[in-house]
Amino acid sequence: MIAETISLGILSLPSVLARIGMAPAIILIVGLGALATYTGYVLGQFKAAYPHVHNMADAGEVLLGPFGREFGGAAQTIFLIFVMGSHILTFTIAMNTITGHATCSIVWGVIGFIVLWICTLPRTLKKVSYLSIGSFISICGSVIVTMIAVGVQPSPKLHLDATRTIGFSAAFLSVTNIVFAYAGHVAFFSFISEFRDPREFPKALFLLQATDVSMYIVVATVIYRFTGQDVTSPALGSASNVVMKVAYGIALPTILLAGVIYGHVASKYVYVRIFRGTKHMSRRTMLSIGSWAAITLTFWLIAWIIAESIPNFNNLLSLISALFASWFSYGMSGVFWLFLNWGCYARNWKKMALTALNLFVVAFGAAVCGIGLYASGKAIHEGGGSGSWSCEDNSVS
Repeated sequence: MIAETISLGILSLPSVLARIGMAPAIILIVGLGALATYTGYVLGQFKAAYPHVHNMADAGEVLLGPFGREFGGAAQTIFLIFVMGSHILTFTIAMNTITGHATCSIVWGVIGFIVLWICTLPRTLKKVSYLSIGSFISICGSVIVTMIAVGVQPSPKLHLDATRTIGFSAAFLSVTNIVFAYAGHVAFFSFISEFRDPREFPKALFLLQATDVSMYIVVATVIYRFTGQDVTSPALGSASNVVMKVAYGIALPTILLAGVIYGHVASKYVYVRIFRGTKHMSRRTMLSIGSWAAITLTFWLIAWIIAESIPNFNNLLSLISALFASWFSYGMSGVFWLFLNWGCYARNWKKMALTALNLFVVAFGAAVCGIGLYASGKAIHEGGGSGSWSCEDNSVS
């Protein structure tokens, strides 16, 4: 769970401190982390009440029947494809950095698309836990190298702000960037299904949240402390030229392995929906092999189009957060609690307080979705398409 949650999202957090100031950014990281802990706990309660739920499609079916199943499955799949796009985008940034923009950014995008697609072709991902651990070690190593480098050689024009006054939409992008860092909830149902004793989930959840909130604060604060307004997003570009090449090299396993896992999960959901109950589920036939290759190719092609269309790292993460993480990590948990406690909202003062809290959670998810879409759309529009479908160097943003 820790390895799945702490991924690319951590790389945008230092720029959040630079955008809105250290104090409000840390308050938001802690506050949204605390709220994500509660919403994750509610997902555990929903899973305990409906043990057959393994993903958002199953949860949607519980709420709204067949329509909910299709809607939840489609939303989860589209979310995963957008995250796959963020991995292709990060791959192009990494390769432009490592090679000194040796070739067109679109070429690096195509290479990333092909490499990630080929790595997703095996229909079974054995030892996924080991891949996740490797991904986690990779991202931790890259940010540690960056923190050490910026600490040894801080920015010569260092300027730090406790708070900053900026426009509302620009400030709200910071909220969506932080929300993306807590976007792992979409996989919680499947994680709980793998537990020998699902009752142990709260312990794992609290460990996860204590770890990611602590890491987010330390990494964001240290990098911002020594780079100030010169911080980049992804944050690995904040170090010196040589060190950031090393940092991106260390981060490549995360960029590739985590991307492959997301691609596999998205493709497997569609594959199972098509071939469930047929011999093609377990046998290697021409139809099963061809269908799997076609599904994975289609999803990675869409992800590549997304990466080329929104080449700004922060803007892409903000859009993903507004469209999907706002609901999967926050809003839907409130809906699940209200569904579980239907008819009991005013039973006692505790139920009334929890009802108010979960109504707030639903409203918060809706607000992040609506305002986040406006803010990210405005940011993308103001970018004027700069860098979209372009050979420009995107290694510094």
